[in-house]
Amino acid sequence: MSAPTPQQGRLAHAPVVLLGGRWWLDGGARPIPASDPAFTAALDDFALSMAAADQAVANLHIRQDETPSVDPGGMR
Repeated sequence: MSAPTPQQGRLAHAPVVLLGGRWWLDGGARPIPASDPAFTAALDDFALSMAAADQAVANLHIRQDETPSVDPGGMR
């Protein structure tokens, strides 16, 4: 399985957007590029964590769809 990568676009309910591999602060009128390395590294880490969580949830849904709905106690 490949490592998760941040998705291009808005970061979950935050005023930041990842476009072309660069973070932008979106305050409404005009986006401003985020240039602080510590801040953009934190955004990268958070975005990667969100991507990994999204993938884990998707995998759970796949496993649920593949699991047969059999009574684990069985019938006697």
